[in-house]
Amino acid sequence: MYPLLFKLLFRRLDPERAHHLAFGWIRVAARIPVLRTLAAAVLAPRDPALRTEAFGLRMHGPFGLAAGFDKSAVGIDGLAMLGFDHVEIGTVTAQPQPGNPRQRLFRLVADRALINRMGFNNEGSAAVAARLAARNPVFRTTVGVNIGKTKVTPEAEAAADYVTSAERLAPYADYLVVNVSSPNTPGLRNLQAVDHLRPLLTAVRAAAGAVPLLVKIAPDLADEDVDAVADLAVELGLDGIIATNTTIAREGLGLTSDPSVVKETGGLSGAPLKARSLEVLARLYARVGDRITLVGVGGVETGQDVWQRILAGATLVQGYSAFVYEGPFWCRRIHRELAELLAQSPYATLREAVGKEAV
Repeated sequence: MYPLLFKLLFRRLDPERAHHLAFGWIRVAARIPVLRTLAAAVLAPRDPALRTEAFGLRMHGPFGLAAGFDKSAVGIDGLAMLGFDHVEIGTVTAQPQPGNPRQRLFRLVADRALINRMGFNNEGSAAVAARLAARNPVFRTTVGVNIGKTKVTPEAEAAADYVTSAERLAPYADYLVVNVSSPNTPGLRNLQAVDHLRPLLTAVRAAAGAVPLLVKIAPDLADEDVDAVADLAVELGLDGIIATNTTIAREGLGLTSDPSVVKETGGLSGAPLKARSLEVLARLYARVGDRITLVGVGGVETGQDVWQRILAGATLVQGYSAFVYEGPFWCRRIHRELAELLAQSPYATLREAVGKEAV
């Protein structure tokens, strides 16, 4: 059903407009008790074998929605209704901002990929904090909050900008993520350099209090820089690292029917990112082992992909781009496939499988 809907409707619409339309339907369904109960029963059956614990948080399973889909925390219950075991909202900035000019989102359908240069469009941390404070959850799900730098904030004042968001949002977050890896805010990726990252993370760590704190890194980092961030995360006592954000590289493409889209600036996500994201994850695990929780994201499409990330060292796994192409049954399918893979494995739990095939 969904492939036909995508072909007849969503594929004909501007990708951003299609996103808002589909997300609107999800949010409406979550507000109607009979619809949300039926949808959750069909789309989000919970398998006890997949129960997962990370950062001291208990979750229904390891698979969640990456940041970028729900930028201002307007549809958490609807996304939980679809079966995501955790939902990461954002990226949220200290001040509200409209993001980059449209068109800023592009589909590469044959490559099962997206290019975006959204530019952290969101309502700002004060508005998002107020919405989270007023929220009356219908479904129990873990909520992560991804924070980034306001575009107009100078690099020298970045730490204070992140601290403002952390202070406002930490009381309502199950975990916080410092995003220094989006390619769509000028100068943001400079903050991944350890001499910039150490004071920033130290300041946010103090502002976040006891809330678990993670950092999200780019797949475009050189291997030695991945190692440096890993060492810094251990040094500062961070709770986790998310690997990875989108890439500015264009390797792995070529199937798209519109080569001009490949030339669009922005971050590439989806299937072409799979190999490099997995490489970065494996390198991180080799460096930190089980001292820090790792979250794998980038090119995740199937239960097999989730299983591969777990074996490589991830405790949690996230997806986003494939959601556009797979539709509302995506989580259900991933959970079913993952449960089958676990049952066929020599491991009794997902926790036992973490890092077992790391190289």
